[in-house]
Amino acid sequence: MQSFDFAVLNFIYYNFRCGILDVLMPIVSALGNDGMVWIVLAIVLLIIRRYREAGVALCFALALDLIVCNLVLKPLVGRIRPYDVNTAIQLLITSPTDYSFPSGHTAASFTAVSALYFSHRKKLWKPALVLAVLIAFSRLYLYVHYPSDVLAGAVIGTFIGYLGCRAAGALLDLWKRRRKPK
Repeated sequence: MQSFDFAVLNFIYYNFRCGILDVLMPIVSALGNDGMVWIVLAIVLLIIRRYREAGVALCFALALDLIVCNLVLKPLVGRIRPYDVNTAIQLLITSPTDYSFPSGHTAASFTAVSALYFSHRKKLWKPALVLAVLIAFSRLYLYVHYPSDVLAGAVIGTFIGYLGCRAAGALLDLWKRRRKPK
């Protein structure tokens, strides 16, 4: 698997690198730092009444993603990053200090897309998906994740987004039932 991962990373590194992407990819990747773009989106959705349920779903899903990916999987797997193996690579960003598997940027991004999709916000998930794919690709372009880290982040994030959406829906249903006059 690692030879495939490096084949893909090296293909991107040696065939896609160019001045404009060297400027854009660190910016795109920074949007995913600490899930900030998705946290800001969740706050905006919570403020807007008709999107509040989607905001709650997104909050639940992102919290679950943080626990599963950053607090459980990364330390458990302990995979070192590709630039630590291939030291000939010149990074365009400050080297991350945590482990590589799964890609947290990708997981949070796909968690957000999935939570939006499953909360029935059909219009919101589409631009989120475009941004999620760009963030995922940026992690490969920047040589800070293996393709298998990114793929796992997308799969895990999608599943967590679904679970977070369902958990938020159950909690909101319970809250609505308790608020109904008897």
